[in-house]
Amino acid sequence: MITIPYLTALTTYFSYGLLFAFGQFRDFFRNIFDWWHASNLEGYAPICLGLEDFYIRRLYLRIQDCFGRPIASAPDAWFDVVERYSNDNNKTLKRTDKISRCLNLGSYNYLGFAAADEYCTPRVIDSLCRFSASTCSTRVEGGTTTLHKELEECVANFVGKPAAVVFGMGYVTNSAILPVIIGRGGLIISDSLNHNSIVNGARGSGATIRVFQHNTPSHLEKVLREQIADGQPRTHRPWKKIIVVVEGIYSMEGELCKLPEIIAICKKYKAYVYLDEAHSIGAVGKTGRGVCELLGVDTADVDIMMGTFTKSFGSCGGYIAGSKELIQYLKYTCPAHLYATSISPPAAQQIISSIKVILGEDGSSRGAQKLARIRENSNFFRSELQKMGFEVLGDNDSPIMPIMLYNPAKIPAFSRECLKQNVAVVTVAFPATPLLLARARICISASHTKEDLLKALEVISQVGDMVGIKYFPAEPNKQQQEQQQQQPGKDTIKLD
Repeated sequence: MITIPYLTALTTYFSYGLLFAFGQFRDFFRNIFDWWHASNLEGYAPICLGLEDFYIRRLYLRIQDCFGRPIASAPDAWFDVVERYSNDNNKTLKRTDKISRCLNLGSYNYLGFAAADEYCTPRVIDSLCRFSASTCSTRVEGGTTTLHKELEECVANFVGKPAAVVFGMGYVTNSAILPVIIGRGGLIISDSLNHNSIVNGARGSGATIRVFQHNTPSHLEKVLREQIADGQPRTHRPWKKIIVVVEGIYSMEGELCKLPEIIAICKKYKAYVYLDEAHSIGAVGKTGRGVCELLGVDTADVDIMMGTFTKSFGSCGGYIAGSKELIQYLKYTCPAHLYATSISPPAAQQIISSIKVILGEDGSSRGAQKLARIRENSNFFRSELQKMGFEVLGDNDSPIMPIMLYNPAKIPAFSRECLKQNVAVVTVAFPATPLLLARARICISASHTKEDLLKALEVISQVGDMVGIKYFPAEPNKQQQEQQQQQPGKDTIKLD
C-alpha cells in the first residue's frame, strides 16, 4: 500500500479542490451567458450532462497534450513523436509535419520485438503475402488458418498447459472470458487493483464480486472464509463456483503477484485461480515464461492462465491456456471466438516467430540475451531512480516502474519537460489511478542501451528537481562518499 506524506496529500487535495472550484465557477457563468441559445436537441436529453463530463472539460482537456501523442515510426528504443499545436486552449490538437526523435520510455516493447527483427520480420512479410492482412471471418467460419492452429500449440507449450485458444484483442480476452466461465451463483474474488478488463468481465458475468486488499494473501483468506461461511446472498446456499483473479505483474504498480501464497490459500478453500499474465509473460523468468517460472510455481496449480501478445511479443491479441476440456468449452461458447474476426495472420506469425527466438529455436542465443538484458536494465534503472530520491513503486525484475507525482500540476509539468529534452514518458492519473496517486509509468525494454538509460536518468533527475517530485533524500554518489570518508581522517590527523 502507498503511504502518502501528509503535506503531499494536503497540497494535492487543495490543488484538485481549486481546479474543481474554478471549473464550477466557469460552468456557472457559461450557463448564464448561453441560456438563450436555441437548443438543437429537439426534445432529446443531452447525451453528456454537465457533471458527467465535467472532469474531461475542466481538468483533462487542460493537459490532453500529454496523452495520445501520435508517433511516426516503430515503437523501438527511440521513436518519432509527431508535434501538435492548439489554437483553442487544448480543446483540440492539430498535427504538424514536424517530428521529434525521442527516447521511448512508454511502450510495452519489453523484448524489443516491436521493431524490425532479423528473424521475425521476413516471416511476417511472407505470411502477409500468403494469407493477407485479415481473414475477414470468425474462427468458426473461415477464419482459422494453419497459423492459428500452430500459434495455439506454440502458446500452450510455451506456458506449460495442455491447450490454449487465442483472440484478436487482449482486453477482450478478459472481458469476454469471465462471463463464460462463471455466472449467477458464482463468486469472483478480485484483487483491488486488477485491470479494467477484469473488472468489466466480472461485472458482465452476473456473479457476486468481492474484492481483497491489493496483493495481500491474508486478507484474501479472510474474504474467502467469510464468503464460504455466508454462502450466496439471501439464500445462503453454497457457491456454485469460486474464482480468485490476480495479475502476474500489476500494470500500474509494477509489483509481482504473491502467487505461491495465493495458490496455497486457494487450494485450502477449493477455489480456482485465474492468472492474468499480460505484463509478465515473456518479460520475466529465466526463459520468459512469466511469474510462474520466476516464483517457482507449477503451472498445473494455476487453473486458468491468461496473457496478451501486445507486450513482450510485439504483436496483438491475447490467449487463454488451461485444460483441454476448458479450452474446448471456450471454443464452443465464448463470443470472442464465435463472433469476432480472428487474429490477423501476420500478427499470429509474429508471435510464433518471437516465441521461437525467446526459446532459441531460431538457432541463436538472442532470446536469452534479450531476457538477461531486460532484467539488468530494469533493476539498474529502478535502483538509480531510488538513489536519486524518487518514490518508485514495484519489485525487482519488473520492467514497469511508476514514479509517484501526486499533485495534478506535476502531471503535465513532468511530461512536457521530459518531452522538451527528447524523452517520451507516460503519465497516468484519475480515473486510471486513485485521485491522489498520479504517477509517471516508466517501461523499460531490452532494446534500451546503457547510454539510453543514462540519458533518461539524467533528464528525469533534472526534471524531478525542477518539478519537485524527489520525495526522499538522495543517496550520496561515490565521490561524495569518498570525500566524507576522507574528511574525518584529515580532522583526526590535525587533532593528533
